[in-house]
Amino acid sequence: MWYEVKVKYSKIDDNERIKTFNQPYLFDALTFTEAEARATEEMGKYLSEGFKITNIKVANFSELFPNENGDRWFKCKVSLVTLDEDKGLERRTNTYVLVQANDVKDAYDYLTEQFADTVSDYSIPSITESPIIDIFPFFDGDEEPTVAATPQTYTEDSFSEDENIDDEALEEEFTEEEEEEEPIED
Repeated sequence: MWYEVKVKYSKIDDNERIKTFNQPYLFDALTFTEAEARATEEMGKYLSEGFKITNIKVANFSELFPNENGDRWFKCKVSLVTLDEDKGLERRTNTYVLVQANDVKDAYDYLTEQFADTVSDYSIPSITESPIIDIFPFFDGDEEPTVAATPQTYTEDSFSEDENIDDEALEEEFTEEEEEEEPIED
């Protein structure tokens, strides 16, 4: 789950004046407490002057799409269109994703590229620049940090012959396991 954590800190600007910032960062965590602990740990590495966590809230992003060529984050509203077969009506479900890009056009292009293999219809009603400064995905050090998986779409054609499950072989395997078990006698 992603948490938006606002961090307040002061810095001396180019004119030798103290300027205060209250900026949001995004942390991958399981609880509010973990988000606060991660924010304290990560921000301590970058802000030696001290800082204060002013707000923590659950971020409403269903996915994040990082792009190494982007330098800002854009909040994109995506409307997925599904068909209610019983009633014969189209139903729109809105979801929000965060896309890293250089500008709105770049964010739109990158998002449509990510949704290119999607089976259902969708539209992108809005893209706005997000105030989020940086994101901190969770990883334990053994793996590469990942922010979001590419949306997966599965069709019958996407499975190879090797991936098909042989029902008879599966049934035989279960039958052999059942035969190996010995009944418990009283």
